[in-house]
Amino acid sequence: MSDTTARIHTLRAAGTALVVELTEPVPRVLHWGADPGELSVDALAALALTAEPAVLNNSIDIPRRFTVWPTEADGWSGTPAHEGHLAGTFTAPRMGLADASYRPRAEGGELDLHLTDPGAGLDATVTYVLEPSGVLSVRTTLTRRADADPAPYDLAQVTTLLPLPRRAAEILDFTGKWSRERSPQRRPVGFGTHAREIRRGKPGLDSPYLMTVGVPGFGFRTGEVWAVHVAWSGDQRYLVEQLPEGAGTHAAVFGGGELLRAGEIRLAPGESYTTPVCHFAWSDQGLDGLAERFHSLVRARPVHPRSARPVILNSWEAVYFDHDLDRLLRLADKAAEVGVERFVLDDGWFRGRRSDNAGLGDWTVDPVVWPEGLTPLVDHVRSLGMEFGLWVEPEMVNLDSDLAREHPDWVLGPARGVGPSARNQHTLDLSNPEVWQHLLDSLDALVEKYGIAYLKWDHNRELHETVHTAADRPVAHAQVLAFYRLVDALKARHPGLEIESCAAGGGRVDLGVLEHTDRIWASDCNDPVERQAIQRWTGQLLPPELIGTHVGPATSHTTARVGSDSLRLATALFGHAGIEQDLTRCSPEELARITAWTALHRELRPLLHGGRTVRADLADEATLLHGVVAHDGSAALYCWARVATSPEGQYGRVQLPGLAPEATYLLRVRTEPGLPSFHQVSGPAWLSAALDGGLTLPGSVLTVAGLPMPNLNPGQALLLELRRAEEPEVS
Repeated sequence: MSDTTARIHTLRAAGTALVVELTEPVPRVLHWGADPGELSVDALAALALTAEPAVLNNSIDIPRRFTVWPTEADGWSGTPAHEGHLAGTFTAPRMGLADASYRPRAEGGELDLHLTDPGAGLDATVTYVLEPSGVLSVRTTLTRRADADPAPYDLAQVTTLLPLPRRAAEILDFTGKWSRERSPQRRPVGFGTHAREIRRGKPGLDSPYLMTVGVPGFGFRTGEVWAVHVAWSGDQRYLVEQLPEGAGTHAAVFGGGELLRAGEIRLAPGESYTTPVCHFAWSDQGLDGLAERFHSLVRARPVHPRSARPVILNSWEAVYFDHDLDRLLRLADKAAEVGVERFVLDDGWFRGRRSDNAGLGDWTVDPVVWPEGLTPLVDHVRSLGMEFGLWVEPEMVNLDSDLAREHPDWVLGPARGVGPSARNQHTLDLSNPEVWQHLLDSLDALVEKYGIAYLKWDHNRELHETVHTAADRPVAHAQVLAFYRLVDALKARHPGLEIESCAAGGGRVDLGVLEHTDRIWASDCNDPVERQAIQRWTGQLLPPELIGTHVGPATSHTTARVGSDSLRLATALFGHAGIEQDLTRCSPEELARITAWTALHRELRPLLHGGRTVRADLADEATLLHGVVAHDGSAALYCWARVATSPEGQYGRVQLPGLAPEATYLLRVRTEPGLPSFHQVSGPAWLSAALDGGLTLPGSVLTVAGLPMPNLNPGQALLLELRRAEEPEVS
């Protein structure tokens, strides 16, 4: 084996591979993407040889290399791996390889690269972990040496970057606002930098979420795509960057990291900074291929929920701030009657909380509204066989609260005075140990006293001017770490406690927060037309069992749009299902339908919460087909939905993605949510049989030719269930 090939390390898993050469002074990425297979010595040597680009006119006089730590020392004119200075000096980082450790596995493996910059007294360890799912997770730790110059090193930015080929020419990322999270947006890759910077103290409703770059026109089922997600619950930075001279033999780069505020990370000798993990994934099977990789990654976590996700009723849209015990007892009765398994009391239960103007921070039960505490409600909920959950917003405070009056110095903000409120609230400084301990003790007391099984943990406002103390010390980074520690400490005291990440709806949805919590609230909007899009794109990263999906009343709280039963119930089925309406005002017919729906969810829960998410590529954006298919292709549930009108009178055949073409399936329409309103006189011909016990069809017809779909009126949905038909016995 040549010296060159001995210094090339390959991580392979699930059809993807990372190949790194330990070149001097800094290693370089030879390949990332499709697995080229087991490479021979000659192939490795050829890969290294072909990694040298041409030397361009009016350029540096050696071939440019794209390294694992790109800086100007490589002739790299793009975003550097890190920026910083030592009291205004050592502003040109020049890392060199110190050593490396390589731990391959049958599926994936780990590569640690240890780099050093003696001038700045910095050591860096870049860790690449290729998971069995094919997701590449990258983390970096920067450390000041103990014997370094005593002046602090001001770290401005650390960015994790990987290369992209020329054919990766279209970007998909997300924007959003309250009640319209994760709205997709596309654009071509151009020269320069497409950067998304999040300065909200949390990923926010405008989060890029998952930045994807692919061949032009990539869809759910087709196209080669590359993606990155920053697993961090604070300020973030994503970018795609293409320079005219390229990136070594690659065309462009992309990546991200935590967005650091000025002066936030100052490393004294012996101190370290560890970046959030950046998760990268590649697929040649479009967005569904990427989703399958990320869902497999998430489901493999030790902290992933293993028990059946209980059907929830959350009280907010049922009673709002009107906390009347008799009314809530009746609501609990109805919840148990329709099959709810977890009853959650939302905002309005604590001292002084009759609106959102006051009370945040005073986490004790209001003695005026609840003279006997929450015990009468909690005991009643448990007597009906349901778990009890509670809404909290520990990181926030109203200035009209005992806490703010007693401890004004606990409120986060500049020394000269806090800025404007948002949602009538300000932020507590969790980096202050006294604040952190107070919140832990307050929450611990509540969970202990009432045996709470679940906390809906909200975080409504965005964080601006995230500084404190007389010197206006920046604490945005410390705030996130303190939040993580607070959740972990509370769960350590109460094993089995589940916590939802809610942040004005879906404002804190990332794989960082899900290392500490058990589900996310995708949006405050339960309008099923909006939710179809919100859930479709939230599912690009997260599997359904982690996404709260509740059915609200017919008239939406956030849009005032009136929704049909079929669309409302079918939409909420595909996730961690729940109810967000006043059941005491429902007619017997409505209660019967909701009861049938919760039973359907429990029946299909193993499939919905364990299968592969699939989505069809349809030319008409007014129609949607999505579903969940068992990994062995034995079962599937699809939702055929129409959210608006469109020019076509006849939609034509639609392929059902994910089924096994060689299998035979029994197709049935599930009517528990109610039948939709059709925009047709009758048919298609298969529909009657599917409604009347089902019909058997070959998988090749379903997946290759497709089904002619019924024409629905806007705001309607149809559920199709498929089960592999029993094979006839051979005589």
